[in-house]
Amino acid sequence: MTFNDIFKSSFLENITAVTVLDMVLTLVLAFGIGIFIFFVYKKTYRGVMYSSSFGVTLIALTMITSQVILAVTSNVVLSLGMVGALSIVRFRTAIKEPLDIAFLFWSIAVGIILAAGMIPLAVIGSVVIGVILLFFVNKKSHKNPFIVVLACDNHDAESRALDYINSQTERCVVKSKTAQENLVEINMEVRLKDENTDFINALSALSGVKSAALVSYNGDYMG
Repeated sequence: MTFNDIFKSSFLENITAVTVLDMVLTLVLAFGIGIFIFFVYKKTYRGVMYSSSFGVTLIALTMITSQVILAVTSNVVLSLGMVGALSIVRFRTAIKEPLDIAFLFWSIAVGIILAAGMIPLAVIGSVVIGVILLFFVNKKSHKNPFIVVLACDNHDAESRALDYINSQTERCVVKSKTAQENLVEINMEVRLKDENTDFINALSALSGVKSAALVSYNGDYMG
């Protein structure tokens, strides 16, 4: 049987209709799991600017995907048209956080699984994924680093400042250094022994130190 024979036969007449109960049940479950995905995203977000619209997008994406799959599974002609329509869709928004990609695929996968009728897989799988993300993302395996921006008059003042910083911090790594006439600027990554940041006040009061600033650093780094 060729592809044309399929369309000439009564195959297209035997379209499986999606019942109202199936639609309601799928959309309700998609909405509920979408809310759960949104909750996990909100609790695990570690970026600079939180976007509530992205969280709402996760809910909508779960429900929209389930609708698309329900339509595709009920009509072979519609499924072919849907493939052609979706092939021209292009996403222009850049994904800044790598973890956001996982949430997007999670929402799409849940919509597909629910529309396929595999409700236990969608529910249990989402709970397991959510617990794993909450555990690993919120787990702190190291202390948060800080950046010390230091400006000194000369090399002697720089040596005294570095010795003092090493005595007050758990770790100190020079990231960059700029030397000019009567001015030495240094950027260092430090990890504090405790949460006390008063050492920066004493550092700025050292002889030859023009200025000292402490900046919190929340970017990705290798520990």
